[in-house]
Amino acid sequence: MSRARTLPLELPIESEDELRALRGALLAARATELSELERRAGRHSFGYGSDSARETMTEEVASHRLRVEMLDRLVAAIDLAMRG
Repeated sequence: MSRARTLPLELPIESEDELRALRGALLAARATELSELERRAGRHSFGYGSDSARETMTEEVASHRLRVEMLDRLVAAIDLAMRG
């Protein structure tokens, strides 16, 4: 496992409207990932597919959980910037 690091990111934002639009886009992406996560996790928990298919579903569920976590971090960073 690699060590944690901070990713400095500079993104020109010209207005509060753009910042809100970016936050909304990230929340929409998060909703999509959550929907896919629930679908995959449901299929996995109900035992659909072969053993190898379930193994792949396990990996996909983990991947979607990680994506949701990263989107949560981005939204939290935007929320912090909006307060500041």
